[in-house]
Amino acid sequence: METPIETAIGTPFIELTDVQKVFDVRRKTGRLLRRERHQVRAVDGITFTVPRGEMVGYIGPNGAGKSTTIKMLTGILSPSHGTLRVAGIDPSRERTRLAQHIGVVFGQRTTLWWDLPLIDSYQLMRRMYRIPDARFRANLDRCVELLDLSALLPVPVRQLSLGQRMRGDIAAALLHDPAVLYLDEPTIGLDVVSKAKVRGFLRDLNAEAGTTVLLTTHDLQDIEHLCKRVMVIDHGRLMYDGELAGLHEIGESERTLVVDLEEELPPIAVDGARVVRTEGPRQWLAFPASASAAPLVTAVASAYPLVDLSVREPDIEAVIAKMYADRATLG
Repeated sequence: METPIETAIGTPFIELTDVQKVFDVRRKTGRLLRRERHQVRAVDGITFTVPRGEMVGYIGPNGAGKSTTIKMLTGILSPSHGTLRVAGIDPSRERTRLAQHIGVVFGQRTTLWWDLPLIDSYQLMRRMYRIPDARFRANLDRCVELLDLSALLPVPVRQLSLGQRMRGDIAAALLHDPAVLYLDEPTIGLDVVSKAKVRGFLRDLNAEAGTTVLLTTHDLQDIEHLCKRVMVIDHGRLMYDGELAGLHEIGESERTLVVDLEEELPPIAVDGARVVRTEGPRQWLAFPASASAAPLVTAVASAYPLVDLSVREPDIEAVIAKMYADRATLG
């Protein structure tokens, strides 16, 4: 097995400079069904760096260019223009070398063997990555414990639920101690308890091993629990790079507190929120996404007879749409 990549924590680990990816697409046009060639710019001049050991959210609507970026970072695709390095390595030129140091979880696609028991997939990966027995056993035991996989090891992958398979894929991506982990929707299909376990596991992994994590997700709670920094991409361009609170402020986004009362009452009146909808004993209160929900929850609970309440996060597509609207107005 290759020696680990030596890069100090906090130094640039992932580096993109004016990276573009253009695809040639042929479309049928006219009555004669002629095919005309069009260029689709999936990634359009992206520049950013990620220090080693940082956890970054990389978000945007479907078709924004997130997956294309990840595929270039792993060497699956080559950029059409610009430079891209991971720990000084050009992924498209040294894909085999880089594979020893990266872990990837691609949402709906699994790296596990469909008809084999989960443990057999892990054993095959041990051979592929030439992981020493002691290190493999230690890493596997840790993943099995923290991701609650013990009962799933003898189960064929095709029999696992989506949430179970996602946990299995995360473990598979970490068996060889990757220096960087690319995650695409890592909590999809998980219940609330399982989501908390996965998030806690990823936090510990980052803190203890200094693993660099690039996370793409539509669940903003994943970002809030794991990442201090967030990048927004849309139409192949980097729209925002900074803290999540700053993104909410730019997009003027709102969270929603859904309150179930014991009985139907007039609209709730509390500071810092407004009722946007009522339906029998249920009321929806909107409040700034950059604000903490705790004071609002306390205020409602102390003044009204509650049955239940929950907080709904803003839709990232809505936040980005607001950013575009503001830019169009200014332009």
